[in-house]
Amino acid sequence: MNALSPGESFEEKAERVTAGGDRPPAVEVLSAEKVFANGTRALSPIDLAITEGEFLTLIGPSGCGKSTLLKLIANLMEPSDGRLLWWRGDFARVGQEGRRFAFVFQEPTLMPWARVDANVRLPLELADMPNAKANPLVADAIARVGLSVFSRHYPRQLSGGMKMRVSIARALVTSPNLLLMDEPFGALDEFTRNKLDNDLVRLWWERKLTTVFVTHSIYEAVFLSTRIVVMAANPGRIFRTMTIDQSQPRDQAFRDSPKFAAYCRELSTWLAKASLPAASGGAS
Repeated sequence: MNALSPGESFEEKAERVTAGGDRPPAVEVLSAEKVFANGTRALSPIDLAITEGEFLTLIGPSGCGKSTLLKLIANLMEPSDGRLLWWRGDFARVGQEGRRFAFVFQEPTLMPWARVDANVRLPLELADMPNAKANPLVADAIARVGLSVFSRHYPRQLSGGMKMRVSIARALVTSPNLLLMDEPFGALDEFTRNKLDNDLVRLWWERKLTTVFVTHSIYEAVFLSTRIVVMAANPGRIFRTMTIDQSQPRDQAFRDSPKFAAYCRELSTWLAKASLPAASGGAS
């Protein structure tokens, strides 16, 4: 499926790849591959349609291209070949009403000299939004991540988990339709990570956000996702996909359930196979 059919355009391929879906795609990755200047082939040609409203997680061994694929989706780098579409068009249409996205990095990257509310306000300031309009948006975003009483604190006064909440609030303040997250909770302890996962799945559900999430955690992937893409390395490629057929929003009862354990066992098996040198893919 990776190659274009004879005489086929990328737009025609997009229609073929997503045929039969009941929701329109937010992002389409069409035969996109990435070869770096030093010759490293980070991604072999990839086809992936991300439908509106889904929570899609990328997981796989180190070096499989998860973050590279996420950066292609964010237009932070261009594919060496192939093409990406955002809401069935070029990246030029991103930023229009209903077609906004935000990126949450591995580190909070906060301004240490600015208070929480000023850090969250930054994207609106860059967009020249007047304070009278920005203030309620900032207050709402901070409240959604549970930091209202800390809005006048500096980053040095916050824990690691609280700093990441500020980073998420800064992403939410622009009212994105697509949220991209690159291992945002990887450096946190398990208790804090579980709490933030609970908050994230609630925010995703409330805001109906299309989300693409990168993680190394099997448990996090199963808890958060509607669909998981397992990737293999050398070169990076899609090895397997798994649908998590579980009602939303989720809570601790799902984590404690036999169904959660079964999903985790299955995902662990596929990750082990994806890590083998001669792994070859197959969708499910």
